[in-house]
Amino acid sequence: MVSIFDIFGKDKEPKSASVAKERLKVIVAHERRARNAPDYLPALQNDIMAVIRKYVDIDPEQLQIDLNEEGNFSVLEVNVNLPK
Repeated sequence: MVSIFDIFGKDKEPKSASVAKERLKVIVAHERRARNAPDYLPALQNDIMAVIRKYVDIDPEQLQIDLNEEGNFSVLEVNVNLPK
């Protein structure tokens, strides 16, 4: 049921300050992970990018590699946004 306050009340879109705050949290978390990353991670990312570019033309921004520590082992996460 929709109330009159829902129609004329608060905006449905988040305020720009809260959006900026959330984006900043993501950037800070990414930078923290990058500082603790092993030295070989940038070279590994370049190698993976070279292999992907053999088959698909992508920008470096379309490839994200993260190394997550889970107990006694590490998990390498590779996310690639491929063009259609």
